[in-house]
Amino acid sequence: MIYKFILLSDEVDNFMREIQIDSEATFMELHDAILDSVKYGKDQITSFFVCSDDWEKEQEVTQIEMDTSSEYDNYVMDETKLEELVSDEGQKLLFVFDMMNERSFFMELRETMPGMDLPMAKCSVSKGTAPKQILDDLFADFAASAKGIDATIGLDEDFDDENFDDEELGDLNISDDYFSDQNY
Repeated sequence: MIYKFILLSDEVDNFMREIQIDSEATFMELHDAILDSVKYGKDQITSFFVCSDDWEKEQEVTQIEMDTSSEYDNYVMDETKLEELVSDEGQKLLFVFDMMNERSFFMELRETMPGMDLPMAKCSVSKGTAPKQILDDLFADFAASAKGIDATIGLDEDFDDENFDDEELGDLNISDDYFSDQNY
């Protein structure tokens, strides 16, 4: 049986990928097909989550063996076939590609095609540009957008500590009372 998955991103409006893969393929094969379709490197830790209809995470499928004392079974991508955890059209999954920032693709099993086999996963539809795989400098980007300035202004490149005078800061002498609730 062939599974047809649709991938969407909440970061890029016009982004969409359709991945076709055999139901007997492993989650690792789906992982590789997704990363290839968006041209991401394969050097980051990722996970799949089988989700409820409301996108609540239910079952995790990890890239590497995790020693957890979870109430759920531990599934590993290269040992788990898709058909073991996914079988119904409309089934929702998350593919977390940036663990540090909890960024993911929203996936749905859009169609099952019984009686057909597919020797290798393929991206059958590709629309839009994928979001960046890793946010390089999340803080600088956030600070710049919050203040409306260029993120490179004021970075350490031009800082000369010989011109820095501690006395220019003045005597701050802030007591513990300053941080009480009445000052906020």
